[in-house]
Amino acid sequence: MNVRRQLTLAANSLHWRGFLKVYILRVIMHTYRTHTCGELRREHVGKTVRLSGWLHRKRDHGGLLFVDLRDNFGITQIVLLPENPHFKTLERLRVESVVSVTGDVVARDADTINTGLPTGEVEMHVADMDVQSEAAELPLPVFGEPDYPEDIRLKYRYLDLRRETLHNNILLRSKIISSIRRRMIEQDFTEFQTPILTASSPEGARDFLVPSRIHPGQFYALPQAPQQFKQLIMVSGFDKYFQIAPCFRDEDSRADRSPGEFYQLDMEMSFCTQEDVFNAIEPVLHGVFDEFAGDRVVPKEPFARIPFAEAMLKYGTDKPDLRIPFEICDVSDLVSREDVTLGVFKKIVSGGGVVRAIPAPGTGDQARSFFDKMDSWAKKEMQAPGLGYMRFVDDDGQLTATGPIAKFFSTEALTALAERAGIKAGDGLFFSAGKEGDTVKLAGAARSKIGADLNLIDENIFRFCWIIDFPMFEWNEDEKRVDFSHNPFSMPQGGMEALLEKDPLEILAYQYDIVCNGVELSSGAIRNHRAEVMLKAFEIAGYGADVVEDKFGGMLNAFRYGAPPHGGIAPGIDRIVMLLAGVENIREVILFPMNQQAQDLMMQAPNTVSDAQLKELHIRVVEPPK
Repeated sequence: MNVRRQLTLAANSLHWRGFLKVYILRVIMHTYRTHTCGELRREHVGKTVRLSGWLHRKRDHGGLLFVDLRDNFGITQIVLLPENPHFKTLERLRVESVVSVTGDVVARDADTINTGLPTGEVEMHVADMDVQSEAAELPLPVFGEPDYPEDIRLKYRYLDLRRETLHNNILLRSKIISSIRRRMIEQDFTEFQTPILTASSPEGARDFLVPSRIHPGQFYALPQAPQQFKQLIMVSGFDKYFQIAPCFRDEDSRADRSPGEFYQLDMEMSFCTQEDVFNAIEPVLHGVFDEFAGDRVVPKEPFARIPFAEAMLKYGTDKPDLRIPFEICDVSDLVSREDVTLGVFKKIVSGGGVVRAIPAPGTGDQARSFFDKMDSWAKKEMQAPGLGYMRFVDDDGQLTATGPIAKFFSTEALTALAERAGIKAGDGLFFSAGKEGDTVKLAGAARSKIGADLNLIDENIFRFCWIIDFPMFEWNEDEKRVDFSHNPFSMPQGGMEALLEKDPLEILAYQYDIVCNGVELSSGAIRNHRAEVMLKAFEIAGYGADVVEDKFGGMLNAFRYGAPPHGGIAPGIDRIVMLLAGVENIREVILFPMNQQAQDLMMQAPNTVSDAQLKELHIRVVEPPK
């Protein structure tokens, strides 16, 4: 018989207590634990076990000391009697101290079972305890997870991460990444790692620069994305690539964007069309969301495909939330009718502007204050002239409207408006008017606000869509020139012929975005794999061949030695986890995030470095003028 088994049976049969039994248990048991704090169940009753963890919460009930002991896996209640030699030690220890305890598993009385805990049917009666680490007074409470200033949470992130919600978010992130990796491999994608130290690129956001010690005055850049490298992987003859790629951009923080660094599912395919990319990535995203959605719904139908121009018209954004059950419509022609006498609208349209209508379902009975608040919001938050509105009512079977501008529309014009907007008596209609860009922006924001304020957004569903047919170029008003509107490495629809013959602002590209519930998850494109087409595209955007050769020479030269048609996409890991975790702040799903000022308060970065380090890098710091 096993020696450990013999000793255990002897201890139990002779009912040894005190020092000798504790000594034997110490010898035969693991140093720290036989089970985790989330493992014990009713079938363990009567067994002697050892647990290790943090003191989560303490309660003194009439001389009995009840303690919730927590580790990564859960919580177990441990109990000590006053005569226990470790009672005073445990009573003295602050919460979040780390201990190892040994004792018997005991069934709880029926009236003390905690159905909220997986271990709630049992407890441990402590016979022995070792203090592994004593906690000082906490700057941040763990139990209860009360709201706390974010700067404190980030400074003491290791405490914040002990909180159940954030802890589970990070575990969820790991599971999601594992699921994504498995699904990509099942589709015959091969995982590669691309360089972190690379060359600066003139496109996109600002680079993080890294000075070179052995090449004075020269700099590496951290990659904003593995864009060029993943295309070169295709040129190198590999067929399907992916990686969970770290990306670095020196840009401002937002609720859905982490400053400094983020991760994306970077993927690329050879000999593929846009349709092939869609067919590869849809099952991955649908499968991951379905796996971790819980009670939320992930519709099985293919992702909707919406041309960019249509998205801007119907939703006022290229990141539409399809959960909102109404669309924007253009009514420029209707307000120009002879039986409409609203001069301001007519003047806007005749001057090249547009008028867009935004439905507000079920607001016909709302107090005027609802509409006035929307108008005030447009003026204050959007810096717009305001939002016109009207409320549609049934007047003895005749559809009519009330509101400040309703009197300027004939009955026939009101009927035409209602039909165009898809509304009826009892609904409201807002109007955004002006230059197209400003009008689109206001209408899109108003649609989102109306949907949220009227509780029309179904929070229990994930709705995906592809935004396709992006314009290749756009007009840069600040610099008065044509510029790339999206990814400069994209293939224009029509190839070289389009670049040579069409107005640049009319050229579409094989570019696409994935959007879920109004959150952009990814941008992608079929790539430009021909050197002459790439040079022409950059020429249109104002970059000479010398600039392209200097900045993208590695990729350009590779194309001259035979490059396959290829394309890809890169969904953001952080945003995927954010949606599945049901949080609105991306820092709630990142292990050690920076704050909104791009500072790591825990590690105190960025920070100054010594003069010796600067000298070694041939760098002198020039302080900004005060």
